[in-house]
Order: sequence, then structure tokens, then C-alpha cells
Amino acid sequence: MHHGTLLAAVDLGSNSFRLEIGRFEHGHIQRVEYRKETVRQGAGLDEQLNLSAQAMQRGWDCLARFAERLAGFAPAQVRAVATQTLREARNRDAFLQRGSEILGHPIEVVSGPEEARLIYQGVARLLPQSDERRLVVDIGGRSTELIVGQQYQAHAVASFPVGSVAWSSRYFADGAFTPQAFTAAEVAAKAVLDEAQESFCRGAWDVAYGSSGTVGAVGEILAAAGQPAGRIQRADLDWLQERLLRAQSADRVRLDGLKEDRRPVIGGGISVLRAVFDLLEIDEMRVAQGALRQGALYDLVDREQPETDLRAATVRALMLRFGVDGAQAERVRQVACALFSQLCPGDASPALRKLQWAAQLHEVGCRIAHSDYHRHGAYILDNTDAAGFAMPEMHRLALLVLGHRGKLKKIEAELGDAGTALPLLCLRLAVALCHARRDPDVQGLAIAQQGQRIVLSARAGWAAAFPQSAHLLREEVLAWQKTPWELALTVP
Repeated sequence: MHHGTLLAAVDLGSNSFRLEIGRFEHGHIQRVEYRKETVRQGAGLDEQLNLSAQAMQRGWDCLARFAERLAGFAPAQVRAVATQTLREARNRDAFLQRGSEILGHPIEVVSGPEEARLIYQGVARLLPQSDERRLVVDIGGRSTELIVGQQYQAHAVASFPVGSVAWSSRYFADGAFTPQAFTAAEVAAKAVLDEAQESFCRGAWDVAYGSSGTVGAVGEILAAAGQPAGRIQRADLDWLQERLLRAQSADRVRLDGLKEDRRPVIGGGISVLRAVFDLLEIDEMRVAQGALRQGALYDLVDREQPETDLRAATVRALMLRFGVDGAQAERVRQVACALFSQLCPGDASPALRKLQWAAQLHEVGCRIAHSDYHRHGAYILDNTDAAGFAMPEMHRLALLVLGHRGKLKKIEAELGDAGTALPLLCLRLAVALCHARRDPDVQGLAIAQQGQRIVLSARAGWAAAFPQSAHLLREEVLAWQKTPWELALTVP
């Protein structure tokens, strides 16, 4: 990452979309620009969890405005992440496909734990260096993230489906503030958050911080009322709820520091925050400056260096957890990457890195059963919480693992995309060449692309020296016959 490089993060939250642009300088990121638009996409989910056409259009319109500012940014300079609303939405693919085209950059839906990890990174990076154990709370529109960590390392992360937009819609749908509504909302929030007490109990942390959304809004209201800036105490929440009850409805609330876009969801947000204070026995919470978008920016920096890319560490952890044969995984990785580098020379580092990870994880399902282990492995990758990975990234790895053996019909819908087909071909060839679970003789083995035709050739005498390997390669030629790709073999 060069000094002075501009980086951008787009946070597609349930209540607001945010754009953060920063400049990388001496290991830190200095803010250049920040934009926020209230989209309330979370309020556009119907009972079947489909986004309404109006909610999708509001999101697309916002992304179009962000796209104008991001013109000229390279792919490696931008990360766009979507959170709970798009995790829930059944028709999210329609929104994401069009939204990514409008923005000019892919939008990644991150899991709840990954969102929590990024939030913690954003908070920790903007706090002074300290050995204190930190609890970080982020109450968003449709989810609440809790993290306990120290310095830049998150030790426990969790995400719960409770937030200011969801709770306001459910318990204050008509905008009326009553004691009964607040009680019901708080009790319901505690029921959802109850399991957090074990991992995030009072003895697990020293200082509590609140990030973004509801906590930021409450901090601004209290500061405008003359309270110490950046601090929230339980008595402050009692005072604030009393003011809302006095107003009787959201549209009658008059509080200095309360922004207009926060007014419709303040009731739900306060209910969830009070529940968090009670369950985790918080006496005081400090308002943090960092948030998800800053975490995404620093994650871009880390991804530039393989040794600091958290995803590589996550892959190694999965290998250990599921007892992967490390020596075989390394053989397959080396052969697959060597083939891919011949097939796609030049700067293909993101695709090459994903192929490496797929090769390392191709036998991750063997711990469940050797029979159909590729299917077990794909299921594991599609359903595991993997730090550093967005959900679509894990799905792409799962597709490579699923398709690395057997017939290709099971993933035929994906084979029209060269970004999937070519890494998969290299992985399948590597698995075939490493069938004996020892280093294969690949000297003189060459692969080249001629449009949709891939030609694999070997030195004279190779087939006679390695008849089983040659047989497996011929089987591979047959496997690709019913796909958009042709594999040709020149093995004398």
C-alpha cells in the first residue's frame, strides 16, 4: 500500500448507507471525506422478508450518488459491505447485482460475526493504544453486535437480530411512546440478547464502548443537554426515556442533538440500549469514534499483504480444526497455482489467492466422511463463520471445493464464468496429478488457453512413465465435454 493511496469503504446499513474515504499515511488512515444517507432499507422488508421495490430503489439511488464520487478508484481501493437487512432479504441477489453495477464495485454481504470483527477493528484503530479489555456494542438498524477484545484483537464476537429499526417497527409502529411499549420492547430485546451474558459478562471486560447508530445519537443528545461529552450512564437512559414518554410520540419529540433521521427509530434504539446495559451490568459506556466503515478500510490495507491477510490465518485454522492433511494440501496448492499462473499470466493475485485457499481446503470435508467429502466440504464452507471473509467469498470457495471432483453437472450454472471455470480446472488437474499423495513429476507440463479451448501438454514419454496420472487426465477431458469449455490433451 503506497503512501498517499486513497481508500474507500461503503457501509450498506439497515438504516443508513455510509461512504468513508481515507488516505493511507504512515500506517494510518486519515479521513478525507464522509457521506451518510438515510435509506431505511431495513424498514422495506415485508413479512416474507422480501425488499420492496421502493426500498431497493432508494438504495440504488444512494449508490449512484456514491458511485460518482468513487469514479477512478481501483477495485483494490474500495470495499462495500452489506449487513443484516441484506443478510435477511430473500431477494437480495436482485438488489446486489444491480447495486454492484451501479456502484462500480462488488457489494459483499458479511456475516454477523464478520461484521462484529470489522466494527471492533474500526473502534480499536481510532482509540489510544491500551491493554484494557474492551467491550464494544454496536446497535444498528436490524442487528446488534457485541465484541470483547484487547488492542486490535477481537477475542469474542456475536451478532443478534435486534436493532433500532426492527424494534421501532415492532413496538412503536404507530410512533406512540407508552410505558407498556417500552417495557415490552426491553423485555423482548433481553430475550434475544440473553445468551450474551456468558461471553460478555462484566468480568470479561474493563471498559465499555458504543459504536455508531443508536449510541452515537444518544451521545449527541446528552452532550447537547450539558452532560459530559462521550459518556452514557444508566441514569442518562432513564432521563431520556422519560423525555420520550413525556412527548408521547416520535413526531412530538423535541430534543437538542436529535437528528431528524434518527427520530423515527429512537424509541427502539433506546429500548435495546437499556437492555444491553441491564444484561451486561454496564455502569458507563463511552462513545467510540470508529465503526464498521473504518474497520473495512483497515481490512483493505491488511489484504494487500498476504502475511497480514486475516483470511489466510482463517484458512489455516479451518485446516487444523478439520484435520486436513497439510502435506497433500500443499502439494495440490503448488501444482494448481503453477498451472493457473501459466494459464492466466500477469496480475491475477486475487484469483490466485482464492485458488490457493480452495486447494488448502479441498479435503476439509474428509473429517465428516470420505464418501462425498467434496459435498461435505462445500457445506462446511458455506455455513461456517470465517473471520475476514464475506459470505460470497466463502460461497466461491465452497463452489471450488464442491466441483473439484466428480461430474461437473452439479455446478454447470457457474461454468460460463471464466473466473470460476479456469481456477476450478486447475484445481481438478492438480488433484488428479497428486492422486498418489506424493510430489508429482510435472516437469515439461504446460497449459495454454485458446479462447474456450484449453490445451494441456506433456513431454514425450510422460504418459508411459505415469500411466495412472495420464488416465486421470483423459478422464478429465471427458468431464469437460458437456461444458462451455474444451480440454485438449497432448500427452505423448
